[in-house]
Amino acid sequence: MLKHGLDPADRRRPDRLSDRELADRHQAMQGFLTVAGPQLDQLYNLVGLSGCNVLLTDAHGIVLDQRVSDGDAQQFRDWGLWQGADWSEAAQGTNGIGTCLAEGRALTIHRDEHFHTRNTAMSCMDAPIWGPDGRLLAALDVSSARADQTERYNRLISAQVASTARAIEAVFFRSSFPGARIVVASDDPSEQAMLLAVDRDDLAIGATRAARRALGLEREGAIRPRPAADLLGRQDDLHGFDRGERAAVIRALARAEGNVSQAARALGIGRATLYRRMARLGIGDEPARLSHD
Repeated sequence: MLKHGLDPADRRRPDRLSDRELADRHQAMQGFLTVAGPQLDQLYNLVGLSGCNVLLTDAHGIVLDQRVSDGDAQQFRDWGLWQGADWSEAAQGTNGIGTCLAEGRALTIHRDEHFHTRNTAMSCMDAPIWGPDGRLLAALDVSSARADQTERYNRLISAQVASTARAIEAVFFRSSFPGARIVVASDDPSEQAMLLAVDRDDLAIGATRAARRALGLEREGAIRPRPAADLLGRQDDLHGFDRGERAAVIRALARAEGNVSQAARALGIGRATLYRRMARLGIGDEPARLSHD
């Protein structure tokens, strides 16, 4: 790419961080790498036998983790598809990792679509991973150098890469809000990355990038806490304190496993008072759920 001053005929391997620099990057993203590891293992179990290299980078295109067979390792090491290597677009021109990060979308760079001629034997399928703050966090890459790799096979791998990237994003989001309830903000079960983190007061305090976009929340950074019911479009006839009181009563009944007397004691009121409030708030006396001991 001219704007980066790169020569497509350059045969040098990608620059690689020193061991100390790579260790520092690992340390900075240790929590993310820990939760992503099992997902990398699952992806590698699906594609590894076909000669693929599974790589996970940071947002700057530095390879932080990978899965590759012993038989294929030397070939990928010779190409520089290895931990510590810089595969940003600024360093390597058009390539799966760098272009995925530059454009923020899933894509495939097949053989001679690569900028450097030395990379044209590879096919690379990539998907971005977004952090809990809505910012680009990483790229997931599967690279293959099989001569018989077809575009149809690439599409199958690409779909699996995108699915795994969403799974990593969802797992990391959940681990980032350990004290919150995680709510899927979509009726579509395939939208595993459209999540809200809801606190004990039923306020949404976190949202994945997909949820931010769908619900019109802040694009990046912390979100302003909002009632989860408002964001999810739940309508009822209660407003203000009545809505909060209803939520408090329902929580007390749930913790008491439906025992009204126990829930009343937890709330510091009499059982008769609790019954009156339940009637006013529209909380039905369902025999299968409530007891009166």
